[in-house]
Amino acid sequence: MSTAKSAPGFAAGFHGLHDEATVEELPVKGTLPDWLEGSLLRNGPARYDAGERSLRHWFDGQAMLHRFTIDGGRVSYANRFLDTAAHRAVESGTIAYPEFATDPCRSLFARFFTRFSRRPTLNANVNITRFGDRFVALTETPIPVAFDRDTLATAGVVGYEDELSGQLTTAHPHQDPTTGDLVNYLLHFSRTSEYRLYRQKPTGTARELIGSRRIARPSYMHSFAITRRYAVLAEFPLVVNPMSIVLSGRPFIENYRWEPERGTRFTVMDLRDGSVRGVYEGPAFFAFHHVNAFDDGDDIVLDMCSYEDASIIDTLYLDRLRAGDAVPLALPTRYRIGLGTGDVEVRRLSEESLELPRIAYERHNGVDYRYTYGVGARDRSGGDFLDQLVKVDVTTGHALKWSEEGCYPGEPVFVAAPTAAPGAEGEDDGVVLSVVLDSVRGSSFLLVLDARTYEVLARADVPHAIPFGFHGLFTRHTL
Repeated sequence: MSTAKSAPGFAAGFHGLHDEATVEELPVKGTLPDWLEGSLLRNGPARYDAGERSLRHWFDGQAMLHRFTIDGGRVSYANRFLDTAAHRAVESGTIAYPEFATDPCRSLFARFFTRFSRRPTLNANVNITRFGDRFVALTETPIPVAFDRDTLATAGVVGYEDELSGQLTTAHPHQDPTTGDLVNYLLHFSRTSEYRLYRQKPTGTARELIGSRRIARPSYMHSFAITRRYAVLAEFPLVVNPMSIVLSGRPFIENYRWEPERGTRFTVMDLRDGSVRGVYEGPAFFAFHHVNAFDDGDDIVLDMCSYEDASIIDTLYLDRLRAGDAVPLALPTRYRIGLGTGDVEVRRLSEESLELPRIAYERHNGVDYRYTYGVGARDRSGGDFLDQLVKVDVTTGHALKWSEEGCYPGEPVFVAAPTAAPGAEGEDDGVVLSVVLDSVRGSSFLLVLDARTYEVLARADVPHAIPFGFHGLFTRHTL
């Protein structure tokens, strides 16, 4: 009798989608709000196979853009690969650029002679933002790739008009709550590496250094936090000796080491002059995503999706995901940093798991807030991946949830109702949009929830399965 483990239903989300399509009108069930008009743009991996070789990790897949356009109660859809040198190489059967957990196809001889000239990947598969009226795809190498919002056609790499350098960044820049500038940081690897915090005017591509901090062993940080006064780098004890990235021959992330005895260090930098207000020590934990942060007197309140350790990275290798291995779950957690006392207090916000968090960003980024939206898991052991949408009230811990059997939702994007809409006054007046994989039907759909009640308003069915992606944004028709 066979004891082979069958593939879980969600495994379809980790297989590629190689076809590009345009569908002028998707079948819609339910009723879309009259005011909801614009495009939901999504980014994520969709090609994993390169000839007889495969990329190894969820984060390595080649970027595909997806667009759901809502207009007059109708929904259209399109998907298109981000046309980069990295994708063209994979499509032709070659892995030519180093990815998060996959190194290029090179012989031992070739690796020896090219180890000092690692080319950064152009595979911008993580997020989407805007540089003025240009839409750009982002990843953790500082090479944004522009594309056309309406056609999804790739417009090329965006060059920066400055002399700032660094090999690593985040795909989660923030808007300064006061100025509207984009704020992000670069990590410059060296014998003594440096975090370089910068700002960028909303309509430009020139970056201005705010401040920097030198560090011997940098931490892997996928995102960071911002308040009206400060930027906060949560330096988890997943750290690297920069020389090992060059010399080890291992893929990027496999050079990092988990050292929990270091604890987590919160570096607080003033947005006005770049000075380091302090480095504050907290318990060891790991996170990909910050939820929000804000100033509270002489404290900083920092909310994050926290894991006990960094083992989540290992469980996201494709062979483990496709086999149905249990995935560690993140819990929404508040860290209160006492700038005067030096204390870091920790409090769980809810016992519901939460990842890929979103808030009412336009009104509450960097300031006090009440609601966050994310994906979670009904099975608290993590054995069925992320199969529900969650809304958490961070003041009470109360949670609303949506789920359907065999369905696996992606990041929920909050879209605020215009102030002219009836009753549009509260923080959660609006809708939540999520792309959901229906593993039973073998296809995906766009789900529209009432953000206040989490009741289903409508769904638009896509004729194929969309691989699990990461992040995106909603853009109204008028820029």
